[in-house]
Amino acid sequence: MLWITRILFAPNHFKVPLHKRIWHAVFGGYMVDQIALYDFKHNDKKQYLSEFDWYRSRNINGSYSHMLNNKVVFAQIIGQYCSTPEIYCVKKDKRFAGLNGRKLNSGSDLIALLDSVGAFVIKPVGAGKGKGIQIVKKAEAGYVCNDAPATEGEILHLLEDSKNILVCAYASQADYLNKIYANSANTVRMIVLRSAETKEFELCFAVQRIGAGWTGAVDNGSRGGLVARVDIETGELSEARTLHNLEVYEKHPDTGAAIKGVVIPNWENIKAGVLEASSHFPYLDIIAWDILPTKDGFTVIEANTSSGVNIIQLWGPQRYGRLGQFYREHGIIK
Repeated sequence: MLWITRILFAPNHFKVPLHKRIWHAVFGGYMVDQIALYDFKHNDKKQYLSEFDWYRSRNINGSYSHMLNNKVVFAQIIGQYCSTPEIYCVKKDKRFAGLNGRKLNSGSDLIALLDSVGAFVIKPVGAGKGKGIQIVKKAEAGYVCNDAPATEGEILHLLEDSKNILVCAYASQADYLNKIYANSANTVRMIVLRSAETKEFELCFAVQRIGAGWTGAVDNGSRGGLVARVDIETGELSEARTLHNLEVYEKHPDTGAAIKGVVIPNWENIKAGVLEASSHFPYLDIIAWDILPTKDGFTVIEANTSSGVNIIQLWGPQRYGRLGQFYREHGIIK
């Protein structure tokens, strides 16, 4: 099922011929876009991690993966150790349930809350890759949903019609991110691995994700968002790339703001904070954190039980790199 839905029929942004799509899907487990992104015409595909490798990596944390995959449960746990946007309400099927003592039993209650707090975020509890995320803000005249004008009735319909969602606080990002692109929350994916030698977590890889005009209110790489590699020693950003074309962006295509060479403020403190938060989960071996740098540090948006390999291998193969070594230690690859 994975091979059919995620690999064989994956979107083809580079117009790769059908015979190449089938060949690399059958002999390797690669999505069609990866043929172009990894430049298999000039590079050895055996050096790269495949989609099958990524999928198997989701089992490394075993039964504890469910904690990370459930956004509500994880937020309630991680909130004990570091900042995370407050979840105001969850909706299970048709029933609204306010959290933290809040009386939120209907869409109308949430509209009243929106008028009070000024903005909130609606997320599907189980979906990933930025699917279904709605950023709703109070405006001078009515409301704004994902930067588009909306009426109270439209927001109410969105809330009443949705199932299995959460509504959480809107987090304000650091100034350097607003200078690059202010229309989305631009998160940093930080992948931490437990060392086989020291048994402690270490930061393996980090990328800065940045939204653009074509991604709406989200920054996800799978939606075509920009991805810049973060130097994990200095916090400096590389040029940005995207999973939907082969362009290189040293500046943001919409704002013209520099990306390459920008240094994430307070990077050492962010690294230390993420590793400290990771230490509270001794039963996990890999955590892919999505954190939002803020004026005072960072807030945890969510954490994942693995990370897609696309946004890592844009900068070179990993089968024999640190991530591949980790996969090998856990029997994911040979």
